[in-house]
Amino acid sequence: MLEGFFNPGSVAVVGASREEGKTGYSIISNVVKYGFQGKIYPVNPKASEIMGLKSYPDLLSIEGAVDLAIIVIPPKFILNTIDECAKKGIKSVIIISAGFKETGGEGRKLESDVVEKARGHGIRLLGPNCLGLIDTNSSLNASFAAGMPPKGNIAFFSQSGALCTAILDWAVGNNVGFSKFVSLGNKADLSELELIQTLADDPETSVILGYLEGVEKGPEFMDVARKAAKKKPLIIVKAGGTAAGARAASSHTGTLAGADKAFQAAFDQSGTIRAMSIEDLFDYALSFAGQPLPSDSRLAIITNAGGPGIIAADACERFKVELAELAGDTINRLRESLPPVAGFFNPVDVIGDARADRYDAAVNTVLADPNVNGALVILTPQAMTEADKTAEIVVNASKTGKPLIASFMGEASIKTANERLRNAGVPNYPFPERGVKAFATMVSYSRWLKEPDPVIASFDVNRQKVREIFASMKAEGRLELGEKEAREVIKAYGFRIPKAMLARTSEEAAIVAKGIGFPVVMKIASPDILHKTEVGGVRVGLASEEEVERAFLEITSNASRLMPKALIWGVSIQEMVKKGKEVIVGMSKDHSFGPMLMFGLGGIYVEVLKDVSFRIAPAGKIDIERMISEIRSYPLLKGVRGEPPADTDALVEAIQRLSQLVTDFPEIIEMDINPLVVLPKGEGVIAIDARMTLE
Repeated sequence: MLEGFFNPGSVAVVGASREEGKTGYSIISNVVKYGFQGKIYPVNPKASEIMGLKSYPDLLSIEGAVDLAIIVIPPKFILNTIDECAKKGIKSVIIISAGFKETGGEGRKLESDVVEKARGHGIRLLGPNCLGLIDTNSSLNASFAAGMPPKGNIAFFSQSGALCTAILDWAVGNNVGFSKFVSLGNKADLSELELIQTLADDPETSVILGYLEGVEKGPEFMDVARKAAKKKPLIIVKAGGTAAGARAASSHTGTLAGADKAFQAAFDQSGTIRAMSIEDLFDYALSFAGQPLPSDSRLAIITNAGGPGIIAADACERFKVELAELAGDTINRLRESLPPVAGFFNPVDVIGDARADRYDAAVNTVLADPNVNGALVILTPQAMTEADKTAEIVVNASKTGKPLIASFMGEASIKTANERLRNAGVPNYPFPERGVKAFATMVSYSRWLKEPDPVIASFDVNRQKVREIFASMKAEGRLELGEKEAREVIKAYGFRIPKAMLARTSEEAAIVAKGIGFPVVMKIASPDILHKTEVGGVRVGLASEEEVERAFLEITSNASRLMPKALIWGVSIQEMVKKGKEVIVGMSKDHSFGPMLMFGLGGIYVEVLKDVSFRIAPAGKIDIERMISEIRSYPLLKGVRGEPPADTDALVEAIQRLSQLVTDFPEIIEMDINPLVVLPKGEGVIAIDARMTLE
């Protein structure tokens, strides 16, 4: 897709300079110095020759064809240069220059004009305000970075140019190979979407890494990311996730939601691996790039020190990695080859005086065990330790087809051993818990690859009824649905709701309650009162006409006193549901990804406990099942201390119906069904209360 950027036959540098220290000098110097084999054309009207190459006054003066133009000139001249690119037939352009939307209004307008002109000519742009790109396969360093990484199978893209330079320096210093290095800059035209698609099909790339600060087209990102992740690991650091929302949220879901939760949900659903730090990003990358995926999570630990082995075992529990139970034959073979004081179970402790031959026996014996899906080899440097020879043994053992991860702890005495491991593609971590975490990430990705593609359920619902309710609301100039209207909306989408009627007087309330059947629940009915309990607007378990009449007067007087400007319609009398678990399901519209579903245990404490999970709608059944099981209090739904298990199948269907509702009607920006009572298995769910807000 982006052949002109990554494998051009010729490159023109517009703004090439002879003066060291200038960006134009660094760009042309890198293109020349690192061995690009195509034609190189410096463009500078004030120079006849740059770095031994003929310089041209403008693009149109170049005799031959140009595949890629790198522009590093003042922003005000770039519109004319884009016209020159069009006349020259150049379809790929990198704009290094800054001074666009990152500077404010005028820069934003100029950037928009440049993009519009480029698109009119069929030109694709990388940048502006970017570092450039590097492709090691074609030996093209079209950037002003100080250095060129060795060839490898890891690709990296970033919105931050400064982060690119820091990581590039790390890669060069640690001899970590990359296939491609791309700075996105302002993403005025090319974004992470096109780049991920290209890298997913790139034969030189096995692992895709990225640093993102935001995504403009969330649903499209999820689609592109999912397709890419089915081909190779896509690992992304998302920064800026703790920023407060742009507007105050009024629903439980809106209060609990946030941009970071939306990104996490989107990553979970698309198979994107989220790294929470730059350290994680490259820890994961090294494992994926150098080792096969594990078939399951059973990890064996081989160590010459008890403490690090225990730390690794603790990390296994923390990261949900299973400590492999070694087969009896494996244990017997270990007893034959290790000292009597060694540890023969898992972790396998070859003890402190172990030389390379002892590691050889332990590592190969353990990897041959069918109960073992991968191994972590820990080495602490002691007087008799043969680090270099042990590294060679680990490298040879890594060819078994099972992932092998090393943690050679220390620095000076294991330097050459570390280099040997790194050069052979064996990931080596200074501390064992980082190795366990990387293995856990590989396990999670391996399991995701085996899952079927999501199937979005479609139910027979009454869309016309919802359209009529929303049209009536908008005609009245109201955006907040009252309880009665919200209940009608969810009823139209197949939710079962308790019997309810509106009473306008205490006498009417008593008559209605008697007709529904005692006990009943009473709630203030007002489009202006969203959190009813906060104004004393809810009573439950009312068992007589007298109690109902008294409750009516108390509820309405409380509401009038605490919210004197609120419109009071009366009191809703509802059938009381006596059994089941209360949960909350809801939705909040995210700026990037659209409708975001929320699930958690219900009631008034949901915002305090924050035991909730999120997914982006529309969501498939597997994602919704995982969403339900993610909350800490999930065991309560399975039944504890003799309680019957809740009807989680009906709960899954309810969230699927909610997903369909908010997808069908994107004008819903927030809604809660709280509580949704999940009855015992086989009895379904009942939506007790609902509220929603329209755009």
